[in-house]
Amino acid sequence: MSLTPVTDRVPERYELRFPVAPADIDELGHVNNTVYVRWVQDAAIAHWRASAPAEAQATLVWVVARHEIDYKHPALLGDDILARTWVGPASRLAFERNTEMFRAKDQRLLAKARTIWVPLDPATGRPCEVSADVRERFSVPGTLERPA
Repeated sequence: MSLTPVTDRVPERYELRFPVAPADIDELGHVNNTVYVRWVQDAAIAHWRASAPAEAQATLVWVVARHEIDYKHPALLGDDILARTWVGPASRLAFERNTEMFRAKDQRLLAKARTIWVPLDPATGRPCEVSADVRERFSVPGTLERPA
């Protein structure tokens, strides 16, 4: 009998709540698209700070290379938003992060985001590779799809 290695590791999900504030509302009466970008970034940073080893936090910073957001339903003033984020596949110098934003009271999916993050050496500002520990914690097996 041969054993097949399990490679379908489920990535850690991290959740964060955001209240919709008056400043988040645009002239159409719903949350402006730029606010969703801020929430995606804030959720990613909070996940990194909560889960990454102290050494990695001291030796790495992250920059966004690409955001893709699909807006499904509007968020309105008074809503509480639940952001759920996790990391997908990685390449040598880029990591995919996924974020879904739900209205907390009814779990309605409001938006889905896919972001490509690049690790930088804070001393040089140049892209750098991450340790095996960080790669294990913050990526899953698979191929990172890069846009054409």
